[in-house]
Amino acid sequence: MAAINWALIAPLLVIQAILLIVALIDLIRIHATNGPKWVWAIVIILVNIIGPIVYFIFGRKTS
Repeated sequence: MAAINWALIAPLLVIQAILLIVALIDLIRIHATNGPKWVWAIVIILVNIIGPIVYFIFGRKTS
């Protein structure tokens, strides 16, 4: 069994957690999104690192 190299995995976990928290806080505070908020919440939570990035690119309604 191979040992897990936590020096490589830990930064990714921290980045994932920060993106998740920031995206959820933004989703709660924003008034309008492109699509239902509950769908964006599922995308943010279940699609790991890519979900919050997709939310910030496509989910936020500009103006």
